[in-house]
Amino acid sequence: MKHLAVPLLLSFVALPAELVGAIRFDLQGRRGPSARHLHKRGTIAGSTSLDDANNIAYTLNLTLGGSQFEVQIDTGSSDLYVAGNVPGSKNTGKTTSVTYAIGEAEGPIKTATMDFLGFTVENQAFLDLTANSQNQTAGSGLIGLGPHTGSQIQEVLGNGSGDPPLDRIFQLDKSTPNYITVLLGRADDPKDPIQGNLTIGEVLPGYSNLTSQPQLNVTVLPNTEAVGQHWQTLLDADGIIGPNGKVVDVTTGVASTSNDKQLTVVFDTGYTLAQVPSAVAQAFYESVPGAKLVNVDTLGGPTWEIPCDYEINITLKFGGVSFPVNPLDASMNLSAAGVSGSTCYGGFQPNENAKSPLYDMIFGMAFLRNVYMLINFGDFVDNTTNTRADPYIQLLSVSNNSAQIHSDFVSLRGAKSWNPGSAINTAEGWARSHLRIVIGVSIALGVLVITGIIIACTRFRRRRLSRTPAGFMNMQSSYQPLSEPAPQEAHDLHLMGTSQQQYAGGGYANPWDSRY
Repeated sequence: MKHLAVPLLLSFVALPAELVGAIRFDLQGRRGPSARHLHKRGTIAGSTSLDDANNIAYTLNLTLGGSQFEVQIDTGSSDLYVAGNVPGSKNTGKTTSVTYAIGEAEGPIKTATMDFLGFTVENQAFLDLTANSQNQTAGSGLIGLGPHTGSQIQEVLGNGSGDPPLDRIFQLDKSTPNYITVLLGRADDPKDPIQGNLTIGEVLPGYSNLTSQPQLNVTVLPNTEAVGQHWQTLLDADGIIGPNGKVVDVTTGVASTSNDKQLTVVFDTGYTLAQVPSAVAQAFYESVPGAKLVNVDTLGGPTWEIPCDYEINITLKFGGVSFPVNPLDASMNLSAAGVSGSTCYGGFQPNENAKSPLYDMIFGMAFLRNVYMLINFGDFVDNTTNTRADPYIQLLSVSNNSAQIHSDFVSLRGAKSWNPGSAINTAEGWARSHLRIVIGVSIALGVLVITGIIIACTRFRRRRLSRTPAGFMNMQSSYQPLSEPAPQEAHDLHLMGTSQQQYAGGGYANPWDSRY
């Protein structure tokens, strides 16, 4: 993803298998050698920026000029870069940089023969980075699988020679259906640890229902905004269901959307934590006992901190179909990735910096691990002579066995009971997330109450003293005998309104008057 807010990186890629026309291979995850620091995608700062997030790496072996590179695949960008020597590569004499969420990859544009998932592409353009300890580990890289209109290499070269790898593959072999599918595994899934699949032109056996799911139209940007085109589609108008089972009320920030209750969502495999409006994240997490909104530099800003043993159930809806989110993704333990503490963090991160006039939310791995996704490029393939259908996305839920998911969560995290719909929990959550306001209001109310008590006591004392002047001066005679006449000045006091004027206009403030 280019030009986005700070994400939390979790790389994923795949290992190749034999193919003819269509390609299928397993995503084999391996645990990183160490969890030194959790980097954001695009920092280009050593191997950890690619494969050391949450201590899990998913890698794909891609070959350039006969040398093998381990690359991350990213549906949020469009270019290929590698670090290290590429034998027989040719320098185009041009350079460019590709901007990611944080930082950028910069270097000369070169070409070489690429072998990618069984396809051979001559003169594939790529960005060649210098491998060093401060920049990029030799033998690593990234391959963008987004629309070609976002390619910086293509823009610099100015012709088809700069097309991204998938465009070149679909151009060379028109018999191959121009779609890919992605199925991501979950490292802490007790049934299927660190597994997943990537295919080109084929659907995995056992998942044939994927192609019968609603075709979600890719929202196509105008030509003037084409560089910002991503794999994005519309969420249903009632498409966000919080833990309390209620629809979260939202309004899009994309002016071109006809229904302002439909949010535009980008599917970006380069993000771990989904980037959502603050109100959405608040609706998910504020009522969780012990939850609080904290600022975590490693996570790029404000994030909901949550006790790990509360099961949070969230559902998203696309095309009228519900997609439950596994509670292992709704809140994630990131301690293995270098985030301090044993607590968990919300998988849906409030990030106002992720706002854009072109989309509302970015759904990364926290959502994508819960679906099997098909991306049909349609006529988004560059330089195609034949007109193809419009691009679309299909999603198949893989987290709909609620009983099994609950059992897995309990076995891994425990099971503290809570009522997501409880008014008490909601009030407590609001108070925790607005602690400064609560403290300020409490102090102000306390001051007002104390002031009111002091004023009331003062008035009572003044009134009593005014009735018993003799008693104040002479302890032996507190009251005037009834047989004696009243003082001359007292008989018309009630007619003059002296006491009312004294207290109404004599400087005794109303304790409920505004102080601000």
